[in-house]
Amino acid sequence: MRSLGPGIALSAAVATSSYFAEPVFAGALKGVTGWSYTLPAIVIALIVGIALNGLASRPTLQPGIAWCVKKLLRIAIGLLGVRIALSDIIELGLSSALLMMAAMALTITAGVYLARWFKVGDGYGVLAGAATAVCGASATLATATVVPSYPQKGADVAFTVVAANAVSTLVMILYPPLCVLLGLDAQRTGIMLGATIHDMAQVVGAGYAVSEPVGNTAVIVKLFRVFLLLPAVLAIGWWFTRSNAQHAAAKVPVPVFALAFLGLSVVNSMMPLVPDLQPVYAPIRSTLIQLSSWGMLIAIAALGLSTSLTSLLRIGWRHIAVFTGTTLIILITVTAGLFVV
Repeated sequence: MRSLGPGIALSAAVATSSYFAEPVFAGALKGVTGWSYTLPAIVIALIVGIALNGLASRPTLQPGIAWCVKKLLRIAIGLLGVRIALSDIIELGLSSALLMMAAMALTITAGVYLARWFKVGDGYGVLAGAATAVCGASATLATATVVPSYPQKGADVAFTVVAANAVSTLVMILYPPLCVLLGLDAQRTGIMLGATIHDMAQVVGAGYAVSEPVGNTAVIVKLFRVFLLLPAVLAIGWWFTRSNAQHAAAKVPVPVFALAFLGLSVVNSMMPLVPDLQPVYAPIRSTLIQLSSWGMLIAIAALGLSTSLTSLLRIGWRHIAVFTGTTLIILITVTAGLFVV
């Protein structure tokens, strides 16, 4: 703790301040402009962390910050499994599940090829593809654990987190009217919103803004995408380890977070079958969800602290083009599939 403590404390301080700044920022923005928009704490933590990169570069802080990015992040991702219930996913039906899996695989693959076309590197391509295909910031951070290190990696991860939130907020407004324009019914509208919007908060906002049935369907679809986070990250890690010698350093983090994610998903799915355990399990599940959320928030704060503004400013229009491309790919694939299945 002597070596890790200072960096962990700074990361936690940034995360905590961002958590309390979220409602303050939302209230101030609404008071000045009248807009009802909340900048997520995870994005605030990233921005504050980047602003404090100069302070964080001190040798005494580096070990703890690195631990948050590498170790704490995996623990938090593993705890995400407690949010998943297999019974909800089964209700989607085979055709909808296959459509989403195909759209997600195509999106991640497209991210790699778009990145090569725009010459920004395979690493960024899979980050953008996973963020778009799976679950925004969570998928970005999980994918970063299996992407080999390269000079611009920290800036690419930071950019992808911000881009996922910004694009999610934009499409949260645009996609519901698009569903009406396409003549989609409530079930297909929910599937479309849940399968194409990057972050969970924006899926909830878009779905329940239409109706409660649409919102319920959208959330279940989004949870299915979150459930596929594990196989997606493992597949990406496997691809990097076999692709070529340049990526030989990549490792697939199977042992801890992957098994925890899967195990907690199974436990969470079985609990409804044992109602007598619900009074005990419910507070435990709530605690694990909170630990996961705070772990992710502290990890993203640490990521910001380890990212220099100079490296972030090197990112140009090519990165934006790749992320826009993956967003369009999953939108077109899911929308076309809804008219077939």
